[in-house]
Amino acid sequence: MSGRPRGARHPVPQKEHVKLLEIRGLTKTFPGVVALENVDFDLSAGEIHCLVGENGAGKSTFIKVLSGALAPDRGTLRLFDAEYQSLTPRQAIDLGVQTVYQESILVGTLTIGENIYLGHENLTRTGFFDVSSTMRRARELMVSLGIGFNPRTVVSELSTAERQIVGIVKALSKDARILVLDEPTASLSSSEKEMLLGLLRTIAAHEVGIIYISHHLEEVFEVGDRITVLKDGRRVSTHEGKTVDRELLIREMVGRDASLFYRREPAEPSANRPKNLRVENYTRKGVVDGITFEVAGGEIFGIGGMVGAGRTELVRLLFGLDTRDAGRLLYDGRDITPSTPLHAIRHGLCLITEDRQKTGLILVRSVKENVSIARLALKAGPFMNLREEDGVVSDIVRQLRIMTPSIRQEVVNLSGGNQQKVVLAKWMLTDADIFLFDEPTRGIDIGSKEEIYRLMTSLASQGRIVIMVSSDMPELTSMSDRVGIMRGGRMVCILERGEISEEAILSHSIGAIQR
Repeated sequence: MSGRPRGARHPVPQKEHVKLLEIRGLTKTFPGVVALENVDFDLSAGEIHCLVGENGAGKSTFIKVLSGALAPDRGTLRLFDAEYQSLTPRQAIDLGVQTVYQESILVGTLTIGENIYLGHENLTRTGFFDVSSTMRRARELMVSLGIGFNPRTVVSELSTAERQIVGIVKALSKDARILVLDEPTASLSSSEKEMLLGLLRTIAAHEVGIIYISHHLEEVFEVGDRITVLKDGRRVSTHEGKTVDRELLIREMVGRDASLFYRREPAEPSANRPKNLRVENYTRKGVVDGITFEVAGGEIFGIGGMVGAGRTELVRLLFGLDTRDAGRLLYDGRDITPSTPLHAIRHGLCLITEDRQKTGLILVRSVKENVSIARLALKAGPFMNLREEDGVVSDIVRQLRIMTPSIRQEVVNLSGGNQQKVVLAKWMLTDADIFLFDEPTRGIDIGSKEEIYRLMTSLASQGRIVIMVSSDMPELTSMSDRVGIMRGGRMVCILERGEISEEAILSHSIGAIQR
């Protein structure tokens, strides 16, 4: 095994457009749900073929069928001139199909080189792990892709973007001929995204076929040779990347024009409305430094800044997840500074975390259990009224339009947008007054985003406090009444309504404008 992309060893002439994958009539159903219906798809060597659609459109099921995790009900998969009714995971890997998911699966305590060859280790003649050979081959593979990482660096020292790149290199080390990427840039900054997209072009130049799944349409237009749209499990269309515009894609994804999407009217200022929440001198040494601001009931206060500016660290401190060195939280003049998350919940705070799957949900438990858990933590007594609990959860599921066959469905089986709504349902049942959103629409399709925005607006209209951390510029500019900009652990300025623009947010975030 050379460790180089297979296409680099067996170059295919560009002009032949060799087909690596042809899928015909792919159909997969679950009880009560048609996940895929008669889907056709193909991929050529050296092509980046983007797959887009709302959450629940069938993208995840498509990936699982291709990677061998699920067997289709009907349809054929033709890979490299051989036809299959279904694949096993081992078959898919042996054929050169590699999937890199949004969440890192690397081992933080191992080096880059060890992670790349984990599971197919380089061994000495006597059967021991060959460290020097592993590091040499890892370096050669990365150099062939224009990556200058030191293979002896421990993965825990890497940034999120660097970990994503190592995950891709790991996939290529197994002679990948088809690389499937599922939302690889969901938690990356703009510069990190550019770095990753540049790597994909290099990989495609090695004649590896890439299936790229993303909710960020600007990325799709930047790298996509072709774009296929899925909706409700069906293939709507396939376009050449340079011949389709954003409005058409959105219309095909959600069934209506982009111009009809949700637009939030800013909260009307009122001289008589009290500043209900005051964050006063919040500090954690080396992380957050002397943060002070106020938020009025009924407004949405956005927090912008570059990755690493301290935004997530601030909301964790506000919720009592991390220990602060100084600071008070005052609500209507009353000190509610939490020392623990349970203390925060009892004082009417809730935190919708950036990583809903790791810190917001218990994936292997039901919708009912996930929605009820915070509410039950506030109730006295050792016993539950199961009938009452069923009714309360069913009501909130209907109210938020959570798409699930049953409240007993495991949350892991829901789409990303519906998982986020389960997190919201959990907190809404606590009657919280202060909602802290950290990247509320990360990894969520444009239709589900609209529903989340409506829920946030509804909370604000009820006089609740809404604080929203976001890396999405359009989200910050369209949803926020005011935007606080963080840089280097400090809040360097607060933009008022008439000052908010993408240019202003970016300029303050990088220090191009000083206040």
